[in-house]
Amino acid sequence: MKIALAQQNYIVGNFDHNTRLIRDAIANARAQGADLVIFSELSVCGYPPRDFLEFADFRESCSDAVNRVAAECTDIAAIIGSPSKNPGKKGKPLYNSAFFLAEGKVVGMAHKTLLPTYDVFDEYRYFEPNRNPYQLIVYRGKRFALTICEDLWNVDDYPLYVRNPMEELSLLKPDVVINIAASPFHYDQPEIRLDVLSRNARNFKFPFLYVNQVGGHAELLFDGGSMVIDAEGNLRDGLDRFKEDLRVYDLKEFLMPDTRSRVPDPGSRIQLIHSALVMGIRDYFQKMGFSKAILGLSGGIDSAVTLALAAEALGSEQVKAVLLPSRYSSEHSIADARKLSENLGVPYELIPIDTPFSSLENTLDPFFHGRPFNVTEENIQARLRAVILMALANKFGFILLNTSNKSEAAVGYGTLYGDMCGGISVLGDLYKTQVYELARFINTQAEIIPANTINKPPSAELRPNQKDADSLPDYELLDKILLEYIEKRKGPKEIAAMGFDRVVVERVLGMVNSSEWKRHQTPPILRISPKAFGVGRRMPIVGKYL
Repeated sequence: MKIALAQQNYIVGNFDHNTRLIRDAIANARAQGADLVIFSELSVCGYPPRDFLEFADFRESCSDAVNRVAAECTDIAAIIGSPSKNPGKKGKPLYNSAFFLAEGKVVGMAHKTLLPTYDVFDEYRYFEPNRNPYQLIVYRGKRFALTICEDLWNVDDYPLYVRNPMEELSLLKPDVVINIAASPFHYDQPEIRLDVLSRNARNFKFPFLYVNQVGGHAELLFDGGSMVIDAEGNLRDGLDRFKEDLRVYDLKEFLMPDTRSRVPDPGSRIQLIHSALVMGIRDYFQKMGFSKAILGLSGGIDSAVTLALAAEALGSEQVKAVLLPSRYSSEHSIADARKLSENLGVPYELIPIDTPFSSLENTLDPFFHGRPFNVTEENIQARLRAVILMALANKFGFILLNTSNKSEAAVGYGTLYGDMCGGISVLGDLYKTQVYELARFINTQAEIIPANTINKPPSAELRPNQKDADSLPDYELLDKILLEYIEKRKGPKEIAAMGFDRVVVERVLGMVNSSEWKRHQTPPILRISPKAFGVGRRMPIVGKYL
């Protein structure tokens, strides 16, 4: 038997687009002699559908899409994902289901048992967990176990449930376990997924076929990484990351153990992050119907990296850089910004902000007279830049890219309605030290980002001789503390016990907690870490934890 894995990029709620992708893949797999083609979790509607599931016509569209795809499956079978109606009188109205399609109809189904409710997930809000006895699908003499994403994961992570799907399915002696998934990317996730699949294969002695979706859905990025694992837990082959792919496998080749791996090296962590961000920008613009991006280019590291990523994702001609120097901007920052734009072939404009800043100073002088220059005047400059950028965006149809990094967002080192503006935050899940690492990666083949931009001390340049270090701990220290608090969820006592200065820890965590109100007003952040700001980190705005 030949089985195709179809790794596709869906649009949530765009049923015509999604069914067209699925039907085209079925035709492609058929042309390559496949007997069965497998798609990812909730493929007909896209993942995550969230509160779209509460609309009756959305649910009906899902059902119609399943029937349309089933009609294509007369001489080939397919496994697709879709919500399905819970016929019972108790529990949630829907299941998260896998449909087995053959002979032009639905011939089998399996419902997801372990529904994730952590981090970015909230599936128990919508779906009823499977409580029915497990069954296998028999097709052309082979016995298939259908599972959905987390059904393979450690049951100890799901205290709401007492069932272990894999243990129950193993008693039915399947020939192959199929797992359809919508597993979002973060930089540790590819390794985690491989460990889960390999461990299950070794424990239960079954080969696994795993299909994950690919593409960006605003803050959530999906890397694909679909794969074939043999019964000894060896990775036998894998599909490309961050792009659509379809491959056909002869099942008999994977029913016998083979320690050889034909999978290319996925690359370093920073390579994965780079690919994820480029895909995230591209898909956000394409799926939202946008085409052109604009950003303020300061000569600093954050805007430089954002511009390089945007140019790669959208094309240099679709990106506009705007240099907005203040009276405090250094000549080398302006020169660095010009040089980067020229290196990338990105058009740019130079619009000094000193004239409007002076005008506002005069307007406010009767109220501010006699008071010293402070953060107020710094924020005015940042907001003036945002006003100019948004005016250009509105007039010419650009979408403003936010250039703030995670370190700044964490401690509130940014101006609300100023440099925190934008339609999408490109670097909002990268700490400052990671931004520098990404800049060096971008420069691997040639100096795209000027060396001076990377080497000079970071500064907002909003007052004379300003440096970030005047207001914050050194980024190397700051980022280590933030990582322990945000990603690893360690409290102040635990972090101090690791050897960090208690006073510094309390200062940093105090800034993080007191800035929550700012982060609730920022654009969506492209997620590349295990714990990003946004939907996956739900903290009280009014609260105290120190």
